[in-house]
Amino acid sequence: MYAYSNPGLSGSKPVSRGEARSNLPGLGPAVNVFDLKPTALNVSYSKSAEALVNDSNVIDLKRTTDARRLFELVQLEVSFEKEIGALWTFMRPRGRPSYNPDLLEDFHAWQRGIAAEFKDRPGELDYLLLGSRTDGVFNLGGDLDLFSQLIRKRDRQALIGYGESCVRILHRNMYTLGLPIITIGLAQGDALGGGFESLLSFNVIIAESQAKFGFPETLFGLFPGMGAYSLVARRCGAAFAEEMMLTGRTYSAQEMKDAGLIHMVVEPGQGIAAAREYMERNKRRHIGARAVFEAGRQVMPLSLDELDRIVRVWADACLQLSDRDLKIMRRLVSAQDKLPKAPIAAE
Repeated sequence: MYAYSNPGLSGSKPVSRGEARSNLPGLGPAVNVFDLKPTALNVSYSKSAEALVNDSNVIDLKRTTDARRLFELVQLEVSFEKEIGALWTFMRPRGRPSYNPDLLEDFHAWQRGIAAEFKDRPGELDYLLLGSRTDGVFNLGGDLDLFSQLIRKRDRQALIGYGESCVRILHRNMYTLGLPIITIGLAQGDALGGGFESLLSFNVIIAESQAKFGFPETLFGLFPGMGAYSLVARRCGAAFAEEMMLTGRTYSAQEMKDAGLIHMVVEPGQGIAAAREYMERNKRRHIGARAVFEAGRQVMPLSLDELDRIVRVWADACLQLSDRDLKIMRRLVSAQDKLPKAPIAAE
C-alpha cells in the first residue's frame, strides 16, 4: 500500500499506488530551476489561487498541473483530514534534512496542487500544516553541498535561481496560496537557517520545547538571504534581526516565543496533538482568525521584489567566501550526513 495517511490521524485513507496513478497522464520531464535565467523566475506573484494554478511562469513543472498528484510527491507526505478541514504535510527529505533541489520541486508541485484542488471548493480546506518526519529536525535550511559546488564554479546565476525558487515558495505560503486558509508550521525539532526562515512564513508556529532555532550562517561567512531579515525585522525590529544573524547563536523554543516569533510551545511529543487541538478549538472562529492574519499582511506587507533583491545580495556574498569558509561548509555537510534520516514512506 502507498500510505499517504498519517499515523494517528483519523479521516485519511491509504490508497494503493495503482489506485493513485490510475488514468493519470505521464509526468513529463521536470524543469531544473537552476538552469533557468533569473529573469525567467522574476515574475509578479498574484495572491489569487487561480493565478497560481494557471501561471506557468511560476515554475514550469508538468507534474504540478494535475492536482491528484498532490499525494504522490516524493519528499512530502500529504494527507487530508476532512472532518477538521486540515491538510497535513510532513517533509521526508532524501538524505540531509535540508532544502535540496528535488524537495524544492516537490514544494512547488505541492503549492500548485493545493491551489488547483481547493480553489473551487470553498469551506473544505481551513488549515494547512507543515511538519517533518526527520527525528529531531524540522529543517536545517539550504543545501550546503550544492552551495559549495556552485560557489567553486562561480555560478552566480544558479545561486540566484536557487534563492528565487526558495523565496517564491515562502512568499506564496505567506499569502496562503490565495486561499481562505490558516497555515501552521509545526517544529518538532530544530529549525535552523533556511529551515527557520521557511517556518516564519506560517500564520501560526507551534514548537515542541526541545526544538532549537537560529541562523548559524555566520559560521561560514554568510547570512540567511531568503526571508530572514524581512520576516524577523517586521515582527521584532531590525536590531533583533541583526543580533540573531550576526551572533549565529541558537535559541530555545521558549526564547523564540518570548521574542514573538513562535506562538505556542508544547511538551516534547505533543506537537501533533497541540496542532489538532488548535484547529478543533478555532474552527468556529476561523473567519475572524483568518482576518487577523490578513490584517497583519496589510500592516506589514512583504513584496517578492524585496525578497529577490536580498537573494542577489546573498548570491554576491556567496562568491566572496574564502577557502576556509567553504571548508567549514563542507564540515557542516559531513555532520548533517550523520543525522538520522526520515523514515521511508510505507509501500
